[in-house]
Amino acid sequence: MIPRILSIAGTDPTGGAGAQADIKSISAAGGFAYSVITSVVSQNTRGVTAVHTPPPETLLSQLAAVRDDVAIDAVKIGMLGSIEVTEIVAAFVAKLDCPVILDPVMIASSGDRLLASDAEQAVLALAHHADVVTPNLPELAVLAEEPVADTIEAAIAQATRLAGKINALVLMKGGHLCGGQADNALVSPDGSVHRIPVNRVDTSNTHGTGCSLSSALATKLAAGLSPNDAAEWATRWIHESIRYADELHIGDGNGPVDHTHALRRMTAAASTRPWEHSTSAPTEARLAPAGPYTERLWQESAPYLTDIMALPFIHDLGSGALRHADFTFYVQQDALYLNRYATALRKLGGDWAIDADNAIEVEQDMHRTWLAHSPAATLSPSPVTRAYTDFLVAETHAKPQAIGEAAVLPCYWLYFEVGTRLADRNSAEHPYRKWLDTYSGPDFENSARSAVRRIERTLEQSPELLDEAAEACRLASRHEVEFFAQADRAWVSN
Repeated sequence: MIPRILSIAGTDPTGGAGAQADIKSISAAGGFAYSVITSVVSQNTRGVTAVHTPPPETLLSQLAAVRDDVAIDAVKIGMLGSIEVTEIVAAFVAKLDCPVILDPVMIASSGDRLLASDAEQAVLALAHHADVVTPNLPELAVLAEEPVADTIEAAIAQATRLAGKINALVLMKGGHLCGGQADNALVSPDGSVHRIPVNRVDTSNTHGTGCSLSSALATKLAAGLSPNDAAEWATRWIHESIRYADELHIGDGNGPVDHTHALRRMTAAASTRPWEHSTSAPTEARLAPAGPYTERLWQESAPYLTDIMALPFIHDLGSGALRHADFTFYVQQDALYLNRYATALRKLGGDWAIDADNAIEVEQDMHRTWLAHSPAATLSPSPVTRAYTDFLVAETHAKPQAIGEAAVLPCYWLYFEVGTRLADRNSAEHPYRKWLDTYSGPDFENSARSAVRRIERTLEQSPELLDEAAEACRLASRHEVEFFAQADRAWVSN
């Protein structure tokens, strides 16, 4: 079933917050949105200029229209504005049997107040009917009746006290804190805390993040995810939406987040159009070609190295900010990939077969460290991994030696190029130090250099195959891009 989510909120005519943001967020999270309007808000990226609250009868008739006809799997509550509106909504949700997520909208990101001060206690009473409350730090302080927390530890402690007070989960959002981290934390009434790491994005375009996050959370709860998993998904989704918000170029103030970035990315990944040549600027090789033939192969691979280095997965791997779950997914698929890759290398024979037994064993040892609790034998290859390995086996088993060698070359050359570039950010405390050490180290460099020399010699003896070998190298390079990129897509489909 597609989750059916009721949004109760005010409006934003520029689409960044309120009911408009709720509808986008619910859709992005895989749900179908209903929308009941509490207030008509005249606002844009620079602030709020007017708020019109319709008569209570208008709100009551909207709620009745929804209640009398359609099923509701979860409710997300946003802007309420007044005591009367808050009490009407509280009476409505008290009769429902579904998750209720309250985003206690009190102050806009512009600083404009969106809730009358005399309605704060009514919102606190409404919070007792909620399953999850998602305040920002100033709102958390109002509900807790305490000063605004200025550290993550103080904020979590404050959220813990509020959770116990209202007997509901509280999602503490760290966006208002200072520093490189903006972690969220889901706090239970019993005091347990599920902390969600969030790297701060350097942008002022965060209008509507609270509305959007809570709507995504409501959708994933209605879809059956646990509160911790739903909070993880919603946090990950809103982080991507913020990360690419600057590309929207909307408004002169605090612009909106990009609610549909993940959807567009997934749609592009699912495209059935034939792969075209990369249009990225080529990157100079740190491991030089061995002659004119491998120079041609590098010309085919170089633009794809640029594409790889631009991937969020690679950026976060280098900085150490990559989520453990993403790296584990990548390593799982890499372990499965290497088994078939070894089959391709053994078909080529000679030193290629030796590499299958020697160099790959080093990589598999690294995988065993990460996969101690999820051995590769119990896993299945993703469609991306299967497509890449099927391509390699076909190229090495059904085509001339030079073409097969060109197909397996990017796994040597591009990995070394990526490893040496990321090694510039390595350190003793880096969480993925072993990976960086492996692919930037002298042993792997020697293997890659030897592979480049071997294919140069092979093509010297079969120059008429250069064009077809170059195409095999290009396609394998594109497969490398997809292989890295898939680790940053796995979470979206959860």
